Formats: sequence, structure tokens, C-alpha cells
Amino acid sequence: MTLLDLSADDVLNTTRAVRKRLDFSRPVEDDVIRECVATAMQAPSGSNLMTMQFVVVKDPEKRQAIGEVYKQCWAIYRETPMFAGAIEKEGESEQAQQERVVDSATYLSEHMAEAPALVLGCTAGRVDGAPAMMSASVMGNILPGMWSFMLAARARGLGTAWTTISLMMEKEVADIVGIPFDEIQQACLTPLAYTVGTDFKRALRPDPDTIIHWDTW
Repeated sequence: MTLLDLSADDVLNTTRAVRKRLDFSRPVEDDVIRECVATAMQAPSGSNLMTMQFVVVKDPEKRQAIGEVYKQCWAIYRETPMFAGAIEKEGESEQAQQERVVDSATYLSEHMAEAPALVLGCTAGRVDGAPAMMSASVMGNILPGMWSFMLAARARGLGTAWTTISLMMEKEVADIVGIPFDEIQQACLTPLAYTVGTDFKRALRPDPDTIIHWDTW
């Protein structure tokens, strides 16, 4: 597939969480998804052990079922202190951005099932209650790969959105698509669709020096 005319820095700086600009009417070809997964497989994997797995859900009934679970999780999330709408930013521009995020995330919660494909990033082995080193190692075998998948999707004119709230009901999602829950852990759920337009901008972020600690905390 022809890639967008974007440099590596362009892709890294403009891979946004796309929600309202997902084109639900256009199918995503299997070969394009395979290309994105092939790129994901080049991401780091601890001990050179490939444990990442991708579940691509295109079946309408299964997408609808996952969408219903996502709505339930969204309702729970809205009542938590972590809810994006409960976070207040200091600057006017920052607060406006936060409100846009809440609005678009709410939209996605209502339309997740309409994406032509839903992609679950998973890893073999579970880390429930595991020590930090073990959990970081296991999840480190899927998180970089999932992000590489999203970058590859952006380069091909596709939109994604990193979501984790469905993990509140991980077992229910596993049952819908037949994931062996005791053996495979989900890490991320993203819609996958072509985008309406391909012009995405950098997000508003603070100066790098606000989060860099030189030599000591």
C-alpha cells in the first residue's frame, strides 16, 4: 500500500487518538492490517521472546458485543477520579484541549462498534499481582508493538485510539472473541479505520524540561 508523504518525525508527532474523524463507512483491507502487524513485530521483545498477539475483530456481531461492553466500562469510568472530565488544566488552551478530549472520547464510547475493525493487543502470560520486573517485562512485549502498530496505521492513512477501560471487563471481552483468559492478557483495545482527511497536528504539550530530571530527581 502507498504510504502517506510523512517523515518518521511527522508520524511520531502526529499520531493522535482519532475518534470523530474515523471513517466508519470504508472497510480496512486485511493486507493493510497485516502490514501494520508486520511493523509491530519489529518492536522490542524481551529476551527475543515474541509473546505479542493481535486479535482483529471485523465480525459485526462481535464488534457490537465489544461495543456494548465498552459502553458499560465507560459508564463506570465516568464516575472515577481518573475521568478525563474531572481533570482541570491550568491554562485556557490546555483546558479547551481537555474538554475536546472528553467530547471525542464520549463520542467513541457511543460508536466504538461502528469501526470496521477493532484490534486487541495481547500478550501471552498474565501478570495479575506479579512483581514489577515481571509485569514490566511481560507488558513490554506488547506495549511497544501496539504503539508501532498505531504508527504504521497512521502512515497508511488509518486512525487508532489507545483505550484501556475495557480491561475493567477483560473477561467479558475475552469470552466474546474466544481469548483464553487464563493464558492471554489484553493490554489495549483500539478502533481501526481510515481517517477523514490525513492532516493531523502536534498535540499541545508542556516544555520537555518540565519532565526531565538531569542526573537526579
